[in-house]
Amino acid sequence: MDSQTGPKKNYLTAEGARKLREELDNLRTVKRLELAERLNFAIKQGDLSENADYHAAKEDQSFLEGRILELERTLRDIEIVDESRSGAGGIRLGSRIVVVEEGFSDRETFQLVGRAEADPSMGKISNESPLGHALLGKRIGDIVRVAAPGGQTVFKITAIE
Repeated sequence: MDSQTGPKKNYLTAEGARKLREELDNLRTVKRLELAERLNFAIKQGDLSENADYHAAKEDQSFLEGRILELERTLRDIEIVDESRSGAGGIRLGSRIVVVEEGFSDRETFQLVGRAEADPSMGKISNESPLGHALLGKRIGDIVRVAAPGGQTVFKITAIE
């Protein structure tokens, strides 16, 4: 939380918010119950100091509760991105952007999303990533330069969907 501006917004598409809510519901209900049953079974086995099942279940419980807290925090401060207006006035959250990297002919398509929904393997890049930040506000035909580990990468925006 930033003391000057309050909680940091988590920008999500409607689909991204739905998926996170479904995951949270599944963790709170199904996964917690499964874990409680595992713990109960492990406890009934006796000596907990040398009970590998018990220790594994406790570790899994810790990860589960951590993920639940993370999802609750993310969903507490969300703002749903209006994808229907994504191309109006330049690139913004929710926009689908088609770019061509300088020196290549292949077109790449990205969707600009908030950090909680980012998944580069699915073409969803965070507005906080170097490329996402560089694309914000740009228009078709604009050139963006992004500092990458291997040097600067240059992209031309060919379409905004």
